[in-house]
Amino acid sequence: MAEKDQACPSASSCGQSSCEGCPSRQQPGENPFRADQNPYSDIRHVIGVVSGKGGVGKSFVTASIANALAASGARVGILDADITGPSIPKMYGLTKQAEALAEDQIIPELTENGIKVMSLNLLVPDPEQAVVWRGPIIAGMVKQFWTDVVWGELDYLLVDMPPGTGDVPLTVFQSLPVDGVFIVTSPQDLVRMIVAKAVNMAHLMQVPVLGVIENYSYLVCPDCGKKIDIFGKSSIDQVAGDMQLQVAGKIPVDSSWAQKADEGRFAEVSMEGISRAVELLRGLN
Repeated sequence: MAEKDQACPSASSCGQSSCEGCPSRQQPGENPFRADQNPYSDIRHVIGVVSGKGGVGKSFVTASIANALAASGARVGILDADITGPSIPKMYGLTKQAEALAEDQIIPELTENGIKVMSLNLLVPDPEQAVVWRGPIIAGMVKQFWTDVVWGELDYLLVDMPPGTGDVPLTVFQSLPVDGVFIVTSPQDLVRMIVAKAVNMAHLMQVPVLGVIENYSYLVCPDCGKKIDIFGKSSIDQVAGDMQLQVAGKIPVDSSWAQKADEGRFAEVSMEGISRAVELLRGLN
């Protein structure tokens, strides 16, 4: 019997000929880990926002793309998969706990600009409580955000993932029908390694890399308008070119955006730096 047929739950009681028509047999190209989306959800595209390390501003980039898509008329949701460090609700000023109509009918919260959000901070009574969970439990919670949340009709569901290549990114790539990912980085000497780690995982999981977005790219002088490379000269164009990736955005440093995030007013933020990322998303079938 072929190796893939040995995983069949009825393998001990059937032979090669009977396996040919068995409904339990995995067909070529099928993903045995894929989870069904909530029956009350209809999501066209699932997009991951990832990075090979922390501190590069994935949540900021996720929310910026979501704002731009919403402003263009798209129906958008954010699945906050950074369970141990969720920041999306704080950025949008969401403090009300999410409502559950039934065990598998959790209603996401809505931002002022119409983005649907689900995060662990919307399910716990104290958002400042430390989440001391092991990896499989955290991964299971992320999976439930897909199976148990009533997302309704969405054009794009953006998944804000934790840094690295651990349990949660693996669960998202295996369980959700991810159409592609954006890799977030910053202008540092480690940029090649950061991007390479995320690219290698995406390729391993057979998920397309839509592009690379550089955060903290530069600072615009408020007096003369000159661009200042406060974190060093960027190498993102060279790195992306070497890896045959598109540069989908370069986001400058702007203290007003950070202030709006701290005040829960990120719905008001609009920027040009991620326009290419939005174009790439709008071009998906």
